[in-house]
Amino acid sequence: MQMNEEKHWKMPDWIRMNMISKEGTFTMAKVFITLTGTKHYYGNDFLEKGTKIRLEKEPDNEYDKEAIKVTYEGLGKIGYVANSSYTVIGESMSAGRLYDKIGDVAYAKVILVTSAGTICKICKKSLVKDEEL
Repeated sequence: MQMNEEKHWKMPDWIRMNMISKEGTFTMAKVFITLTGTKHYYGNDFLEKGTKIRLEKEPDNEYDKEAIKVTYEGLGKIGYVANSSYTVIGESMSAGRLYDKIGDVAYAKVILVTSAGTICKICKKSLVKDEEL
């Protein structure tokens, strides 16, 4: 492997975030996150495309003040939204970048499960509008 070769999995173009113009301002059309840490809970074997998950801000987390835990109905906590350059896959949004764009609770759907992490798309209704910030 050459030193300049990219070491991380590259997100396919169809998953990349889109920007659309709406009355002169740009807003996120699609927001993707990486679900990480599943191996510390239930693994990711049960996750498949279309699985609905719930994101909850965890401001009292002693390790990360911008932590966003991910839960699955019936199981509880299954992991976290990745918040490190080592765990965020491709161009998906880190927990720190997402934190102010959602309310205390948000919802997402699994798009792609990989050995490196799970890519999920945030439901548009979960995004806080610019005027609410």
